Amino acid sequence: MVLDTVTGNPEDTPNGAAGADVGRNRRRRQPPGGWLQGSRLGRLIVILNVLGLAVLIGGTLILNEMRQGLVRASEDSLKLEGHVIAGVLDEDATVGEPEPALEADQASNVLQALPGLRTQRARLYDAEGHLLADTFVVADRVETRLLPPAHRPGAFHFNFDLLGGSSPEKRARDARQALKDEVDRALAGETVADTRVSEDGRRVVSVSIPIQHVRAVLGVLTLEAGDVDHIIAAERLALAPFILIAVAVNLFSSFLLTQLIATPVLRLARAADSVRLSRARAIALPDLADRGDELGDLARSLEDMTHALSERMEAIERFAADVAHELRNPMTSIRSAVETLDLVKDAAPRQRLLAILQQDVGRLERLITDISNASRLDAELGRESPRPLDVVRLLGQICALYEATAKPGEVHVRFEAPPGGDGLMVSAREGPLGQVIRNLIDNARSFSPGQGEVRVSVHGGKNEVVIHLDDDGPGVPPENLKTIFERFYTSRPKGAAFGGNSGLGLAIARQIVEAHGGRIWAENRQVDGRVVGARFVVMLKPV
Repeated sequence: MVLDTVTGNPEDTPNGAAGADVGRNRRRRQPPGGWLQGSRLGRLIVILNVLGLAVLIGGTLILNEMRQGLVRASEDSLKLEGHVIAGVLDEDATVGEPEPALEADQASNVLQALPGLRTQRARLYDAEGHLLADTFVVADRVETRLLPPAHRPGAFHFNFDLLGGSSPEKRARDARQALKDEVDRALAGETVADTRVSEDGRRVVSVSIPIQHVRAVLGVLTLEAGDVDHIIAAERLALAPFILIAVAVNLFSSFLLTQLIATPVLRLARAADSVRLSRARAIALPDLADRGDELGDLARSLEDMTHALSERMEAIERFAADVAHELRNPMTSIRSAVETLDLVKDAAPRQRLLAILQQDVGRLERLITDISNASRLDAELGRESPRPLDVVRLLGQICALYEATAKPGEVHVRFEAPPGGDGLMVSAREGPLGQVIRNLIDNARSFSPGQGEVRVSVHGGKNEVVIHLDDDGPGVPPENLKTIFERFYTSRPKGAAFGGNSGLGLAIARQIVEAHGGRIWAENRQVDGRVVGARFVVMLKPV
C-alpha cells in the first residue's frame, strides 16, 4: 500500500507540526508548583486586598492603644487628685475624739473651695455610705442635654431605647447600683478606678478613694470625669482617615483588578463567542497575548486552540474535497462500464467490462475502508494515553510475523537488532505505532524486486530514537520526496495493478508519528552516486 504524508528530507522538515506548536508556545509559562508560586496575578490580588485590611487593622490597633492610654492617664490623674483631696478632708473636716467622723458642712465647704473640681464631679459619702456632699449640688450646676425632636400628636415614633432592650429608668437604676457597688468597695479600704455608665447614659471615668484617719475609714470620695465620650469621639474622628485610606485602597484595588482581570476575561469571552458563532476562525488579542501572567497564558492558549481548530477545519474541508475527487474516479468508471455493458453483445468484451467493474468496486471498497480508518484516527489516538514502549521488542515481533507468513518468492523482512539487544523505550501507543511500521513495510515491499529484502533497524540515544526502513527498490524521485506523504498520492512501479492502493497509508503514518511528537521523512540510499533503494526514517522521543 502506498502511504501519503507530507515529508521530505530531514533538513526540509526540521520540526514538522511539533516545531510549529513549540514556536507558538515558546512563551508559555510553566505551571506553578505550589500555592501562588509563579502566579504574579495571584500575588497581586492577595497583596492589594490585604493592604487595605492592614491599613484599617493597624489604625484600629494604634488608636485602641491610644484610647486605653488616655483612659489610664485620666484614672491616674483622678487618683492623684483624689488622694490630695482626701488628705485635705482628713485634716480639715474631721471631728471627734477618740472616734473621728466627717463633718458634712465643713467637708462641703472644702469641696466647694477647691478650684480643680470645676471640670469633675465629686461626691462625698460617710462611713455608712450616705451621701454628704455633691459638687454639682453645692455649685448649683445644671446639666443640659439636647432634647429629642418633637413629634406631632398621634404620629408614630420609634423608641430606640426599646430596641436596645433598656429604658431610661432601668439605665438610671443600673448606674446607681454600679455607683453603690463602687462606694461599698471603697468603704472596705480599697481604692477603686473604673469606667462606668452614669445615670444620664454617659460613660465616665470614676475613682473612689477611702478617706482614712489612721486606719479608720471615715468616708469615701468619688471623682468622675465625664469626658470619656469626647475622647472616644476624638479617637473615632482620628480613625476616619485610616478608614478613608482603606476604602480608597480597596476601591483602587477593585478598579485595578477589574481592569486586569474582568475586562480581559470579558474580551476573551466575546472573542470566543465570535468564533463560536462562526464570525471568525481564530481569536487574535495581541495585547493580552503579550502579558506575562495567567491571563496572557490563557489568551495564548485560546489563540493556539482556535488556530488548531481552524487548521483542523481546513484539513477536514480539504480531506472532504479529496475524498469526493477520489471517489468520483471509480464511480465515473463504473458508470461508463455499466452504460456500455448493454451495448456490447460479444462475450469477450463483456467479460472485460465486468472485470473493470469488479476492479473499480474493489478500488472503491479499499478507498472507503481507508477513508474510514483515517477519519477515526484522531478519536483512536485520543482514546489511549501514551505509555513507555520497548521499540526493539515491537519491531522484532512485527518483522518476525512478516517472515513467518511470507510465501516463497515474496520480499523478505529482516530486523537488525541494535548491538547488545538492549531495549529502547519511547512514550507511544503500541497499536498506532505498530500500524506505522506495518504501513512502511508494506510500502517498501511493494517497491522491492521479487528477490529483494526490506531491512528494519533502530538506534538511539538520550535525545532521540531513530527507526530506519530500507528497501532495494528504485528509490523515490527527488521531486517527490516531499509529496510522497500527501493524501491520495500514488506512484506505483511499472506492472503494478492500477487502483491497488488508496494513497492514504503514508498520510496515516505521518499523522500518527506527529501525534507522538516525532518526525517522519523519506530519502534515497546511494552507493557511488547511484540510487540503490529508498529509506524511510521515523524519529521518536525517548522516555
